Amino acid sequence: MVLLAELDFSLPLKNPVIIFSLVLFIILFAPLLLNKLKIPHIIGLIVAGIIIGPYGLNLLLRDSSIVLFGTVGLLYIMFTAGLEIDLEEFKKNRVKSLVFGLYTFIVPLLLGSIAAYYVLGYNIPSSILLSSMFASHTLLAYPIASRYGITRIRSVTLTIGGTIITDILALLVLAAVVGMYQGEISPAFWIRLTISSIIFAAVVFFVFPIIARWFFKKFDDSISQYIFVLATVFLGSFLAEVAGLEAIIGAFLSGLAINRFIPHSSPLMNRIDFVGNALFIPFFLIGVGMLVDFSVLFKGIGALKVAGLMIVMAVVAKYLAAWLTQKTFRLSKDERQMIFGLSNARVGATLAVVLVGYNVILGETASGDPIRLLNDDVLNGTILMILVTCTISSFTVEKASRRIALSENTKQDLPEDEATTEKILISLAYPETVSDLVDLALLLKPHKSKTPVYALHVVDEQGAHGGEQSAGKKMMENAVKLAAATDNTIVPITRFDVNISNGIIYTIKEHNITDVIIGLHRVAHHGDNFFGPLTENILEGTSQTVFIYKAAQPLNTLKRIVVLVTPNAEYEHGLQQWFERIQTVSRETGLPLFIYATPSTIRVLSEINMADSSPVSIVYEQFTNWEDFLIFSREVRQDDLFIIISSRKGYLSYNAHLEKLPVYLSKYFKDNSYIILYPAQPKGVSNADLKPLEQNVELLNKAGKYVKNIFKSGDNESKKRSQ
Repeated sequence: MVLLAELDFSLPLKNPVIIFSLVLFIILFAPLLLNKLKIPHIIGLIVAGIIIGPYGLNLLLRDSSIVLFGTVGLLYIMFTAGLEIDLEEFKKNRVKSLVFGLYTFIVPLLLGSIAAYYVLGYNIPSSILLSSMFASHTLLAYPIASRYGITRIRSVTLTIGGTIITDILALLVLAAVVGMYQGEISPAFWIRLTISSIIFAAVVFFVFPIIARWFFKKFDDSISQYIFVLATVFLGSFLAEVAGLEAIIGAFLSGLAINRFIPHSSPLMNRIDFVGNALFIPFFLIGVGMLVDFSVLFKGIGALKVAGLMIVMAVVAKYLAAWLTQKTFRLSKDERQMIFGLSNARVGATLAVVLVGYNVILGETASGDPIRLLNDDVLNGTILMILVTCTISSFTVEKASRRIALSENTKQDLPEDEATTEKILISLAYPETVSDLVDLALLLKPHKSKTPVYALHVVDEQGAHGGEQSAGKKMMENAVKLAAATDNTIVPITRFDVNISNGIIYTIKEHNITDVIIGLHRVAHHGDNFFGPLTENILEGTSQTVFIYKAAQPLNTLKRIVVLVTPNAEYEHGLQQWFERIQTVSRETGLPLFIYATPSTIRVLSEINMADSSPVSIVYEQFTNWEDFLIFSREVRQDDLFIIISSRKGYLSYNAHLEKLPVYLSKYFKDNSYIILYPAQPKGVSNADLKPLEQNVELLNKAGKYVKNIFKSGDNESKKRSQ
C-alpha cells in the first residue's frame, strides 16, 4: 500500500499515473472550455501544452514519452490524410496538386531567401535553409476538416497532394545544404537518394497492397486488423527514413497504399479515427505547445526581429501561394481560404529543418561559443512561428470548413417526400452472410444520408417457438453492432408470418423501401433451385431494386467491379437508380469500374455519369451477343466483383439467355463474388400485371422469326433462279 506521504508531487511531475491522468483531463476539458469562446479545440490543446510545459508552470517535462506519443500523433495525421483521400478526386486533381505544391514551395523559398539575406544579413546557405522552413507545412488542421466531413472536396485533396511535394522539396534542400557543409554532396549522394526513394515507393505501392489484401482476406478480427494497420503505418515511416526521406512522407504514402482496403464507412475506419482523435493527435498537439517559450520575447531585439520576420514571411508566402492557386484554377474564395488554412501551420518538417540546422556547427567564436548554421534566434523564432501559424491555420480552417460544409449540405438537403426517400432493407436469413450484407448496405447508402438501414428477419410461425427465433435475434444483434461501429443506424425488424416471402413483401410496402438486399441461399448451386422459391416470390411481388449478393471474399479486398448489362436496359424505369448505386460502390471502395453493354446503353450511361457532380472513371466495353456469356468466365478474375444487371420477365430488357444464368454462375463462377441486380420498375406494376404482355412479346418474337425465315427462303429461291 502506497501512503500519500510517499507520493512525489515535486515539479516537474514524475509519477507516470499522475502524468497520464493529467494529460487525459487536459484532452477532455481544454477543448470544452475554449469552444465556449469559439476557439478551435486544436488551439486549446496547444495552449494547454504551453501552460503545463517546461516554459509554463513546469508541471511536465517534454520527455521521451511525450515525444513518442507526439511522433505517433504527427504520423497519424499524415496517415489519415492519405487514408481518407478520394483516390478518384486525387487523380483528377493531380495536376492541380503539383502546381500548388510548386507554388507553395517556390514562393516562400524566394521571399524567405531575399528577406533573410537582405534584412537579417545571413549568408546564402543559411538564408535558403531558413526559407525552406517557410515552404514546408504540416496538416495540423486536417482533423477540423475531417470533423466537418469535407475531406474529399477538391481544395482539401489538392492541398494534401501539394503538402507531400513541398515537404519533400524542403527536406531535399535541407539535405543539400547540410551535405554541402559536411562534404557529403556528390553525384553519388543524389544517385543513392534517387534509387533508395524508388525502391521505397515500389515497396509501399506494390508490396503493401498485396500484404493488406492477403491479411484482410484471412483475418476478420477487429483488433488484429487495427494492429495490422498501425504496423503498416510505422513500417512505411521507418522505410522512408531508411530511404533518406522524412517519416511523415512514409506515413502518408502508407495511407494512400491501403486506402482502398479501408472503406470510409467501415468499422475499421471508425476505429482508426476514434483512437487517433481521442489519444495520439491530442498528445501531439500538447507536445507542440510544450515547445513554446515566451521568454524569447525578452531576450533582446535580435530575437524579436527574427521571430517577427519569420512569422510575416511564413503567413504572407503561404497566402500568396493559395491566391495564385485560386487564380490559376478559378477556385472559390472559400476554397482559397481552405488551402491557405491547411498549408499555413508549421510543425513536423519545420522542426526537423531547424533542429538539424541548429546542430550543424560551422566553427567557434573567439570566446569559444559555437557558430551554428541556424542560430539561437532562429530556433526561438521558429517556436513562436509554430504557435502563430498553428493558431491562424486552426481559425481559418474552422471558418472555411463551416462555410463549405453549409454550402455542401444546402446542395444535398433538397426537399424530398417520404415516397422518394432512399431506404435500404437487408433480408437476413443465414448468420454467415450478415456481415457481408451489412457491408454492402452501408456502401450503397447515400453519402451523409441520415436515413437508417432496415434489417428484417421473418420467422415462420411454425418455427416461432423453436431455435429459429433465437437465431434471428443473434443475427439482428450482430447487424446492429456492425452498423454501430461505423456510426450508422440499423432498424431491426422481426416479423412473424406463415409465408416468409409475403412477410418480406409487406415489410417493403409498409416502410417504403427502395432497395432490397438478399443473400444467396445455401443451396444456390444445386441445379434448378438456384434462387429458391423465396427470392422468386419476392421478385414477382415487388417493383423495387433487388440485389442478390453472393460474397466469396470481403468487399475491401476486391480489385475491380465488372458490370454486365442486358440489352435495352436504357429503357427501364430503374436505370439511373441502379447506376447511381454502382457509382457509389466504386467511389467508396476506390475500385475501377468496367461496364459491358450495347452501344446504345453505353451512350446513355456515359451521359448520366458525365452529368454527375463527381463523375466516376469508367471503362466501357461493347457487348451484344449474350450467347457468348461464358467469355466472362475468362474475363472476370477471382478478385473482381461481378455485377449482372438482369431483368424480371416481361420487361423490355429481359432476354431468354437470362434463363441460363443460374447454371453458368453455379458452374463457372462459384469462386467469385457477384451481385445479380434486378432494376426497379414503376410502382404498382408487378410480374402478375405483365403476364399478358409477356405472352404478346413471345408471340411477336415467334412472328418475327417466321417472317425472317420467309425472307430467307425467298432469298434462296432468288439465288437459285439467278444461277
